[in-house]
Amino acid sequence: MNDTVTMMHNAECDSVRPAAWRRGLPLLWLLPFVVVFGLFQLAPILWVLINSFQAGGEWSLANFREILDSPFYHQSFGNSIDLALWSSLLGLLIALIGTAALRQVPGKLQNAVVAFTTMASNFSGVPLAFAFIVLLGMNGAVTLLLRDAGLIEGFNLYSRSGLIILYTYFQIPLAILLLYPAFDGIQKDWREAAALLGARPWQYGLRVVLPVLTPALLGTFIILLANALGAYASTFALMTSNYNLVTIQISALVAGDIFLEPQLAAALSLLLMVLLVLVTAVNQWIIGRSRYE
Repeated sequence: MNDTVTMMHNAECDSVRPAAWRRGLPLLWLLPFVVVFGLFQLAPILWVLINSFQAGGEWSLANFREILDSPFYHQSFGNSIDLALWSSLLGLLIALIGTAALRQVPGKLQNAVVAFTTMASNFSGVPLAFAFIVLLGMNGAVTLLLRDAGLIEGFNLYSRSGLIILYTYFQIPLAILLLYPAFDGIQKDWREAAALLGARPWQYGLRVVLPVLTPALLGTFIILLANALGAYASTFALMTSNYNLVTIQISALVAGDIFLEPQLAAALSLLLMVLLVLVTAVNQWIIGRSRYE
């Protein structure tokens, strides 16, 4: 009798062990991702958080006081927010129109455009800045053609307007990729139903399509805003340090040739992260209210 009970107990244990192993196997495969995420995401954030409150080897708010008392850093945040807002709004508007038009073209052409957009979304940094210099620089090919035609006068790529064009360019492909799936929620028969009820095209777009796309538009806008606020390589390659942006100042404080202040750079980075968190929180609040209503 005892032998029988022992055999049944061993059989039950043998059946439980493979089940437990199968449940734990996904966690084992997830372990490399957890390690990489911790090293390249959590660890830098923790370093920024700790060092932003360090000054002279002691805990202090001196870094934040210096930033808040400096008109130079005020200007850097103002310029960064200005470029991010305008490029995000323009990029979102152009992408919305482009995505709506893209949904009307045949399937093969639509897939080809989406594939090209995916490739274009990765065209950024120094190559993008070089392309803009060749095309729209002081002696760029497009600049000379437009100047000879009398279409542009006084345009300068190395200015605020030039940077807005540069930022908007790399915002558009990303916005299209983010908005493209949102149009799946719009049914084709909605247009016909609205037309039968006497709605004009602009009324259909304003009262039917826009409410459906609002959460996607807000979410895309926040991602574009974060993308623009964190942009560095294209701007630095185009302007070096001649335009005052937060990312350029952070780079100068950690890799500059004159002086290094990594703790002040950490404080700037923390304020930039707080700004993004606030914007994201407002976005989630607006989306929550729109869904509730």
